[in-house]
Formats: sequence, structure tokens, C-alpha cells
Amino acid sequence: MDIKREGVARRKRIRLAIYLIIVLAVLGVVGWRIYKLPQAAPSVERATVWVDTVKRGPMLRDVKGIGTLIPEDIVWIPANSEGQVSKVLVNSGAKVKPETILVVLSNPDMELAANDFEWQVKQAEADLADTRVRLESQRLDQQSLVATVASDMRQAEITKDKDQQLLKMQLKSEIDAKLSTSKWEQLKQKYEIEQKRLEIMSESISAQMDAKQVQIDKLRAAQQLKKQQVGELSVRAGIEGVVQEITLQPGQRVRTGDVLAKVAQPWKLKAEIKIAETQAKDVQLGQVAQIDTRNGIIPGHVIRIDPNVVNGTRTVDCKLEGPLPPGAVPDLSVDGTVEIERLPDVVYVGRPVFGQPNSQVSLFKLEEDGKGASRVPVKLGRSSVNSIEVVDGLKVGDQVILSDMSSQDQSSRIRLN
Repeated sequence: MDIKREGVARRKRIRLAIYLIIVLAVLGVVGWRIYKLPQAAPSVERATVWVDTVKRGPMLRDVKGIGTLIPEDIVWIPANSEGQVSKVLVNSGAKVKPETILVVLSNPDMELAANDFEWQVKQAEADLADTRVRLESQRLDQQSLVATVASDMRQAEITKDKDQQLLKMQLKSEIDAKLSTSKWEQLKQKYEIEQKRLEIMSESISAQMDAKQVQIDKLRAAQQLKKQQVGELSVRAGIEGVVQEITLQPGQRVRTGDVLAKVAQPWKLKAEIKIAETQAKDVQLGQVAQIDTRNGIIPGHVIRIDPNVVNGTRTVDCKLEGPLPPGAVPDLSVDGTVEIERLPDVVYVGRPVFGQPNSQVSLFKLEEDGKGASRVPVKLGRSSVNSIEVVDGLKVGDQVILSDMSSQDQSSRIRLN
């Protein structure tokens, strides 16, 4: 007879559930341990990275920029008056002397005005001569009148003296003596008046002649100015040099102030360097500079720093102190390096791609076997074009990767193949 066993199915289900729970727990623990395992370091080809060694010693701080050679002296030749281009006697690139005529302009109105002033001067000179003769004639008439009065006065004085003597001898009446004395006094007073009038007339003549002469001088000055303006219609270079630019054509109209030509001295050049504003703050006047023309390096020094920032850069002018290499011409592209200071004893390394002065970055430091590199924080200090001071995080002899490793930002370690 079969015996019915109760609860067997239920125990089987419980046992199965326990087995499932154990299996899931084991899988969870295994997955968690696998998750906690360190990820495999990504591989990087050693030939594709830039590795440098941390050093200790003197470090040169400098900044670098690109620029061009420009003439120290550039003469922009403007039109001093309106006119029409008659002739263009030189072209760009021509060597010129100070008196070399570049362009000939024409201005009939100005030439006519110059001739008109010349005739005005001649007319004023003729008027001066006529006035001189007329006033001199008047002065001579007055001088003659003074002489006549003086003669009459002396005769009256003689008559007075004679009548006084005859009066004493009682040969002349007293009334006649008084009349002769009165006449002498009258002529004496008239003589003094006419003499003063002659003196005043002489001063008046001198003043009138001076006024006429001033008018002549004024007209002559205007005439000279017009002649000078007419002469300036033949435009001259003004300095010895080379014509950099001249684009005029015969028949072209120019206005006062228009630039007609540009003349420079190509043997006297300076470098105009554009330096990033973040680096230009340390540049000072007089600092040593090196100008690379790609055909030679010219020593120089800083002579001007533009206070304005344009497109993130400041312009630094450097005076060249050495001879110009072959091919050094205006507008030639150059590289300029300005020496900021020399640090005698610092720990430094090549400048990382994203290494900024006085900042903290993370760099991959090579392990002792050279087969791997681990990320370490590094504090940077003062910088130069190709090197930067290490303040903390590295020691002398450490090797670090300076290349752009942004593709490994999620990795704390890499393998080098």
C-alpha cells in the first residue's frame, strides 16, 4: 500500500529558491569584485609623445612673437595743394635723393595768383618811390620856408639892434625901436614853429615810408609763399631712400593732404613684434631681443611697447643692432624673442602643451621601467617660451610627458609601447 508523503513539493520549491538566492549572491559578489578590479591601462605609442626630463640649473625666461621688419624712418609725402598730376617721374622701388622730383602737378589758378602777386609787388614799389619823391619835395619846401624865416629873423634882429642904438643916441624914436623889436620877436616865434613843423614832417615822412615798406614786405611774403607753393607742385622725395609706394596716374586730381608717395630707408629697419598680452606684461624697455629673419639672427633691444591690446596681442618695437642679413627688406616676416630675465638656479622642465605660468596641471610621469606613466599633479611657476619652472610635484630626474594628453583625461595611468 502506497503511503502519501505530504510537504515534499513544498520543500523542493524552498530548496530551489535557496539555491537561486545563493547563485545570485555569488554572481553579485563576483560582479562586484570584477567591478572593483583596476581597469587595464590604455596603450600609447611612445614615438607619438614628447617626453622631457626635469632639470635643475639656470633658466632663461623669454617671450616670443611674430612680426615684420619695418623702416625706422618713413616719409609720407602729402600734396600741399590741390592740383592735377602732369607727370609721374618715378615708380615704386626707385632709389631717390632728397631733391629727386617724384611727381609734377599743375594748378593754373595758383600760378596765376603767383604772377598777380608779382605785379602787386612791383606796383607797391613804384608807389613807394612816388611817395618818397612827393614827401621829399614837401620836406624841401618846408626846409626852404624855415631858411627864409630864419633869414628874415636875422634881418629883423639887426634892425632891432640898430634902432636900439639910435634910440640911445636919441636919433630914433622909442616907438620905432619897439616896432622893430616886436617884428623881431614875431619872426623868432615863427621860425621856431616852422622848425618844429620841419621836424614833425621828417618824422611823418619816415612813418609813411615805413608803412609803405610794410605793405611791400607783406606782398613780397605772399608772393614768396605763392612761388613756394608753385615750386611744391614739383613734388620732391625729401630724403634719400627707396620709393615704397606711388600709385598716381597722369591726369589724376589730388586734394590738399592726399598722400602722393611713401619713401623709406630700407637699410635702417626695426622689428615690430606681436606678443600675446598675457606674456607682454613682463616686457620692459631696453630688454635684449633676438630677431630671426630665417636667414640669420639679428641682436636688438626693446625701444617701444604699445600700450594698446589689438586682437589679443601687444606690439613691441625692437631696434636692430647688428648688420642686416641678405634678403632683409621692409615687410619681411620675422620671429622675435625678448629676454625677460635669467633665473640662476631653479627646477624646470619643458613647457607642457597646456602649461600656464603660476598654475597647477596634471602630467603623466614615467615609471622607473619606462613602460608606463602615471598621472601626478604638478604646480608650475614662472615660464619661458620653451620651459617652465616646477614648484612642486616633480623632482630632478623625473621624466614627464609634455604632449597633449587630453584624450586620456579619464585615465590615471597609461602603457607606453
